[in-house]
Amino acid sequence: MADVVIAAESPRQDAVIALVAALDRYLLDLYPADTCHLLDIAELEAPGVRFFVARKDGVPVGCAALRVDPTGYGEVKRMYVDPAARGHRIGDRLLARLEEQARTEGLSALLLESGIHQHEALALYRKAGFADRGPYACYKDNGVSVFMEKPLRETVR
Repeated sequence: MADVVIAAESPRQDAVIALVAALDRYLLDLYPADTCHLLDIAELEAPGVRFFVARKDGVPVGCAALRVDPTGYGEVKRMYVDPAARGHRIGDRLLARLEEQARTEGLSALLLESGIHQHEALALYRKAGFADRGPYACYKDNGVSVFMEKPLRETVR
């Protein structure tokens, strides 16, 4: 979709804040609050986070963040495409942009935590080469989380 532009932007913009709030409502309708690992706007502005916005005709229609972990991997956070803009591969493009950024920064892998009720998101991640794995970092197996990983570098044996 040629009229969609993805760029690194500040999350502190009214239209982007509204997009993040829509994602919060969506996730909190699907899962108990204590299983939702949401970065707020201030956390999305942290030095270790790269935040990207997809705009169609100048209007924010999607977002995604890459949290750079000090141990050398990247974590996919805040992936969301407005339901009215779905079906145009914006999610594919956002995920590819995060992977490009992770590779540029020399990260070893992309990891993510999603949920069992997000079938479209899980299909997107699997199509992009992510595979299921166990919990990582501070995450716990809670019965609703799905943990995935995509290596970005070949391991030497």
